[in-house]
Amino acid sequence: MSDVTLIAHRGFAGEHPENTVRAVRAASEVADQVEIDVRRCGSGELVVFHDERLSRLTDATGLVEETPWSEIRELTVLDSGEPIPDLDTVLDAVPAAVDVNVELKRTGMADGVLAAAADAENDCLFSSFDRRALREIRERDADATLAFISDRGPNCVAAAVDLDCAFVHPEQGLCDEAFVTRAHEAGLGVNAWTVTTREEADALRRAGVDGVITDGADVL
Repeated sequence: MSDVTLIAHRGFAGEHPENTVRAVRAASEVADQVEIDVRRCGSGELVVFHDERLSRLTDATGLVEETPWSEIRELTVLDSGEPIPDLDTVLDAVPAAVDVNVELKRTGMADGVLAAAADAENDCLFSSFDRRALREIRERDADATLAFISDRGPNCVAAAVDLDCAFVHPEQGLCDEAFVTRAHEAGLGVNAWTVTTREEADALRRAGVDGVITDGADVL
């Protein structure tokens, strides 16, 4: 067993159609934690989809937040045949023993995300680049486990502490030993993203990170 948590970025996006039921089921066979992206669609449902726009991953155009669920649910991701799922469906697909990292792409979703997580058997971590989204979660749940995501330098440690986070999720280029030591001294776990090679993962392990968020299972 690895001493570093293996976190499947979008359900190992390098191996499976990202953020789909197929991806999270396959990733759950080897990962300690599955990371997914959540945003609200035009009719209000919480959908598991990374981009603001539909065009990169589907044959549709337009913004997710302006497209109703009745249309989104009929779309498939690339040529996989896998539909875009809602949050409840994805959480149902992840075995209870596997943790879920729910990344909030926008504000205004805290109530729905927390309700979905409460119905799931998994331990859930809530992460975001958006400080307001994390504050909304904390306002509603004093015990929620939070992570601040950043690609903007070592001051993200202070921001994560200010947001009452348990983790900081820095871009891997920030994660030298000094950064990790500073985060650990502040009481934060460190999960670095997005790792694509074994060499990157080995360097991060030497720096002392707690987890790697990766597109492939073979980096550890």
